[in-house]
This record gives sequence, C-alpha cells and structure tokens, in this order.
Amino acid sequence: MTIDAFIDALPKVELHVHLVGSASVPTVLELSRRHPGSGVPTSEEELRAFYTFTDFPHFARVYQAVNALVREPEDVATLVLGLARDLSAQNARYAELQVTPYAHAIMGMPMREVTEALDLAATASREDHGVEMAYIFDIPGEYGEEAARITLDHALNEPPASLVGFGLGGIEQKRPPFRDAFRDAFAAARTAGLHSVPHGGEMSGPETIWEVIEGLGAERIGHGINCLDDERLVAHLRETQLPLDVCPTSNVCTGQVGRIEDHPLPRLLAEGLYVTLNSDDPPMFATTLSQEYKVAHALGLNAKNLTQLARNSVNASYMAKDTKQTLLAEINALPTP
Repeated sequence: MTIDAFIDALPKVELHVHLVGSASVPTVLELSRRHPGSGVPTSEEELRAFYTFTDFPHFARVYQAVNALVREPEDVATLVLGLARDLSAQNARYAELQVTPYAHAIMGMPMREVTEALDLAATASREDHGVEMAYIFDIPGEYGEEAARITLDHALNEPPASLVGFGLGGIEQKRPPFRDAFRDAFAAARTAGLHSVPHGGEMSGPETIWEVIEGLGAERIGHGINCLDDERLVAHLRETQLPLDVCPTSNVCTGQVGRIEDHPLPRLLAEGLYVTLNSDDPPMFATTLSQEYKVAHALGLNAKNLTQLARNSVNASYMAKDTKQTLLAEINALPTP
C-alpha cells in the first residue's frame, strides 16, 4: 500500500473546521448565484483567485464576504451538507463544526430557524453521508461583548441537539480583554455542560494561549502553534496533554508560517505535545483533511505517526465513548505501509 492509499483508507475525524470556511467552490458558487450582487465571484476561475490571500486580515475580509452569502436557514443547511459530502469522500466519520451564531443573527436569521437547519442537516449528514456532525458555537472575538452575549444566548436557549462546545475565534489581536464578557460567557457555557475550545496562539504569542487556559478554562486549543516561544508553556502543555488542533496549510495561507517546510508540526510532536490534525477552512486554502495528512507525511511523519494523529483526534473529540472505541478499533486494524 502506498502512503497516499494508506491516508485515503485511514478513518478520520475533523475537529477544527468552520461552517463558512468549509464551503467548497461548488457550494460557494451555488450561494453566490442564489444571492447575486454580493461581491463574491460567480465563476470558478474568479472565485479561486478570490481565495488567494495576502495576510490574515485579507483572509478575514474574504471570509466575511462569503459569510454574507449565508442569509437564510436553507443556506446554513447547504453548507453543513456540503461539508458532510466532502468529508465522506475522505473516509472521515465525525466532525465538530464551528458555527458562528453572531454572523447569522446580524443577517436577521432567528435562532430557532438556525437551530432547526443545523439539526436537520446533522440528521441528513449521518443518514446520507455517514458523517456524524457535532457543533461548536464560537464567538468572533473582535466583535466583543455583543457577540459573546448573542453566542451564549443561542447556546443556552436554542441549542442544536448535537452542540458540544463553546469557542472563540476571529482576529486575536483585536479581542477585548479577557476579564470581561468572554470569561463570563465561557463560565456560563461550561456550567451548562459545554466544552471550552477557544482559538489561541495562531496569530499572536504564548500570552494568548495562557489567557484561554487560565481565563476560559480551555479543554482543547485551536492552533496553539506559537506555544513554542514559551518553554514554561510547552512544559505545561506536555504535562497536561491539552490538545492542540493544528492546521498546517491554513497557517501558511494566512501568513502565520512562511513556508510549509517551516511548519512547527514536527517540533510540536518532538516536544511530546498532544496534537490533532485539521483543515480549518479547506476550500479557501485549497486543501482537504486528507491533504493535511499528506502534508504531515511530507514534513517527515511516517504512517505510524499519522495513525497516532488519527487516534489523537478520536480521543480528543466529544463523540460518544462507544463510538470512539469502534472507530479506534478500525484505525488500529488498518495495516501500515
């Protein structure tokens, strides 16, 4: 078996992927044609050029433009099912999809209708594509207290059936201080039984990772790649085995890492840290979850290492215990080349 065939056959779990960012080119074209005049290209060639980013703020502007296409609950369901279709083709069985309720609220979508769309799409994802879909509600950090309040309100009062986590994303440098609405929102979400899965250390330094650990009770961290700049933080992450959801291609495309060859994934593993492998916003970065495993192999990881990353994702997920055991057994049964 070649390494590519092994990766294709490896059962996978996606723990860090965003609803809007998961929209494949055909899905975005469907939405842009459904909602003309949005400024998002309606031809494939122009859309692929639209997805060429100069830095993270540029990526954020493009992301917001695509997000503005999501105007109705039907659009939300279209995105979820598009992701399920794409993941199924990669032998991915489960995903924790990051949804931003604030973005839907400012488009005028009622919470109940968004939740109904998410619930219906989760059912269809499982029945039509064999992909179990769970949700994480995330706060776009740069929008501050209002975004935190709306996200928490939706999570507590109109949650989808498979809501498992509460997150924080957006441009890290533009987040307000953590001693206010974010801490309060995460405390309330954790009290309600949701897991804390904020972004940290993607485009800022170790201080942001410490903030999400100490201020938000992080149980898993989105990205976290800049932890390597702080030896004390590395030691803490090694001791606690707090998972880092790492997305190599994303980090290069948004300018956080200069070249894929320089990505810190191998060093994170060499330091004994707990890493999962993910795609973040795959069509926007011209990647897939399977491709991220191929990138990891190109960075020097062998089939045994890739198998362990697949196990890590299962164990770090919030899927049911019996489902974890079944999936782990399937991963362990796959012979390595």
